Amino acid sequence: METKNVILELRVKNGLSQEELAEKIYVTRQAVSRWENGETVPNIETLKLLSRLFDVSINTLLGSPRKLICQCCGMPLEDETTSREPNGEFNEEYCKWCYNEGKFAYTSLEQLTDFLVEHMSNENWPPEQARAYFEAQLPKLNYWKQKEE
Repeated sequence: METKNVILELRVKNGLSQEELAEKIYVTRQAVSRWENGETVPNIETLKLLSRLFDVSINTLLGSPRKLICQCCGMPLEDETTSREPNGEFNEEYCKWCYNEGKFAYTSLEQLTDFLVEHMSNENWPPEQARAYFEAQLPKLNYWKQKEE
């Protein structure tokens, strides 16, 4: 979905007129109209305000152009699973289980691997196979790359 459609849909869903939305995020009604007509896209500061107001990620506001994954565990990220900073803003790098309220849940790759193997292995994906997969894939994620440096 394009940004213009996302903004229009969120505004209507929240029962706001263009004028009311404009007042809430400190822009003109004409700016809102231009976004909804696809003439322009909000700047980053305005996207942050829209994100807070509608409780959606900036990625969602932009029509989800990137497929986000948690840079700690590799889980696909949706707005419902994306972590938040202590001030409530989305952190589009991590899921809410790996990073919450400014704190990381896992201090070592081994700790996360053990957790994932325990909870994700099954009769079709035995623990040894799951462990080999996670040990190969997790170190490629940014969180674990940075920990190595």
